[in-house]
Amino acid sequence: MQAETVSLTADFSLIILTAVALSYVAQRTGQPTIIAYIFTGIVLGPVFLNVVSETVVVDLMAELGLGFLLFLLGMKMRIDDIREILRPIINIAVWQTVLQTALAFAVAWLLGFALVETVIIALATVFGATPIIVKLLTDKDELSTLPGRIDVGVLIIQDIYLVVLLALLSAESLGSTSEVALSIGTIFALMAGIGAFSYVASKYVLPRLFELAADDQETFFVVGIAWAFLFIVVADQLDLSIEVGAFLAGLSLAQVSYTSELTERVRPLTDFFMVVFFSSIGLRLAADQLFAYWEEALIASALMMIGNFLIMFGLINYEDFTPETSFIGSINLIQVSEFSLVVGAIAVSQGFVGPDILGFLSLMAIVTMGLSTYVINYNYQIWERVEPYFARFESPDKHDVELLTYRDHAVVIGYDDVTKRVLPRLKEAYGDVVVIDRNPRHLEFLRNSPYEYIYGDFKHGELRKAAGIGRAAFVLSSSVEQDVNWTALREADEDALVFVEAESKNDAIELYRRGATYVISSTALTAGRLADTVESYLVDPEEFHREVTRERTTLGGGTDD
Repeated sequence: MQAETVSLTADFSLIILTAVALSYVAQRTGQPTIIAYIFTGIVLGPVFLNVVSETVVVDLMAELGLGFLLFLLGMKMRIDDIREILRPIINIAVWQTVLQTALAFAVAWLLGFALVETVIIALATVFGATPIIVKLLTDKDELSTLPGRIDVGVLIIQDIYLVVLLALLSAESLGSTSEVALSIGTIFALMAGIGAFSYVASKYVLPRLFELAADDQETFFVVGIAWAFLFIVVADQLDLSIEVGAFLAGLSLAQVSYTSELTERVRPLTDFFMVVFFSSIGLRLAADQLFAYWEEALIASALMMIGNFLIMFGLINYEDFTPETSFIGSINLIQVSEFSLVVGAIAVSQGFVGPDILGFLSLMAIVTMGLSTYVINYNYQIWERVEPYFARFESPDKHDVELLTYRDHAVVIGYDDVTKRVLPRLKEAYGDVVVIDRNPRHLEFLRNSPYEYIYGDFKHGELRKAAGIGRAAFVLSSSVEQDVNWTALREADEDALVFVEAESKNDAIELYRRGATYVISSTALTAGRLADTVESYLVDPEEFHREVTRERTTLGGGTDD
């Protein structure tokens, strides 16, 4: 037993250390870390070194990894984000699923695969790479743009289709058409029941539950994980896959105010399980299985990327969006995603196809995700080059929906006596005011106030993106933490007004040096003085700037002139 424990510990150590090393390489080359995780299994498994093998524990951890991946995806699926364009998104997503499945079926059939293999390949290659797309668009601050919203909406529909497909493939009997129909009906009925409970909970249970737990960050984290496992257990008891329960648990959490903070706290645990899951894919493959259909994989990758783009462009264009929106929204979704490996792995475990097909799907995912990462990073530059060729799609009838998004607004970091007196004036001057605060005692007021509110720690990157700090016209921080204020100054637009707080003269000088418009001295400036200062800028900007110059000179920080 002790020898087995040592062996298992060594295996996990090798997996984690190799994943860290390959993730660094992936980061330096602009590749998604999921590809690094897949290569971890390939390097350590039979393809190369053959020093780690699958075990019952690794299989269990991998299954939990898939569940937590779906849980995390569910938490990113906010229905309010796509409510304004829900009808066209449903049309696009449904037809995209049908047409892309047909395309994949035709490509696989022409490449000579057997009928069952062709069906699995067609079902597996219809999904976009949700984690990668959301991460890249978030980093580029494009998630709130119209193409970004369209892509997220399509991914939501795809993910719902994915959990149904996973549940169907996991069913014990699919021997006839009637059994398949009965399984699909049962799955939808059970999902509807769990989904209804999830919706009711997101409205009436979760807000109160997290409000009670928010004072203690450890309890806050445990409650979120417990919620996921509650749905996983219920789904398992109802003979559904754990992925269905995990996704619906995340989906219910996505609709409450605590999502951003909880997502950041769950992510490290999710990342660990994801490393094991995607590594386990590589561990299952021998070299001859991975490269059994390498030529077919390259051909299919090229055809699917081109075909996916044409299908998506045609569907978005048909909904009368502008050519630019149609192009950007389409080019972001050209990849065969990591979920093809999920579907392929389950199909192999159920005996529908052999490991060679999983190797084929793995190569397709690696090639298309790797290439599409660069395409997404340079999507608008590509559009500038090809725009003249799409002029024929211009029409007076085509227009883009005006989305409700934060722009030229005010962001306030922390709610306290210093900031609360300023909020009404900022609301009057800038319209939208986003307050970022992690004190649960302020929830009740902020939730019922005229200000937008995000619960969580400003240090979390996705939370800052959600607040739109890079597009804000005014940023006010009541924190004296240096890293908070330095981050605010670094990410704010260069033309934005940034008021920050400092505890000492040296801190104030450094903040001015980094570009602060005004530094609040917490030992000298009262809440009333701050309100007067903001008021002075809004009433007489020239006098305000003269006052700032005098104060900076007094501090010894000089001026930038």
